Parts: sequence; structure tokens; C-alpha cells
Amino acid sequence: MQLKNQIRLAIALGILSLVAGILGHLALTDIYHGESDLSLEWNMLRLGAVIIVIFIFHTLITLQNVLKSI
Repeated sequence: MQLKNQIRLAIALGILSLVAGILGHLALTDIYHGESDLSLEWNMLRLGAVIIVIFIFHTLITLQNVLKSI
């Protein structure tokens, strides 16, 4: 994958991680308030965690490739 495409993907994953963080906060608020059915909230937290982990790994790989290209 070209370096520019890797950087674009890292930016997109970063934005997606921010959205996942906001939605995770909302899910945790519902969990704290003890809503009746929390399956959607827990699934949102799981999905958000996966997105953030993918973002971190992809960003580290991209930064390593940037260092190699310098």
C-alpha cells in the first residue's frame, strides 16, 4: 500500500475512533443509569474497542513506514 493511502486510512480510522469514543461515552451513560436492555450498549463498546485497536496498530505500522522512507 502506498504511503499516502496508509496516511489517509489512518486519518479516517482516527475520525472513526473519535466517533466511537463519543458513542462509547453515550453507551456508558446508559449503562450507568441502568437501562432495561443493555445489549446494544455493550455491543457498541465492543465495536468501539475493536475500531480503536485497529486504529492504533495501523497508525504504528504507518509511522514505521514513514520512518523507513525518510
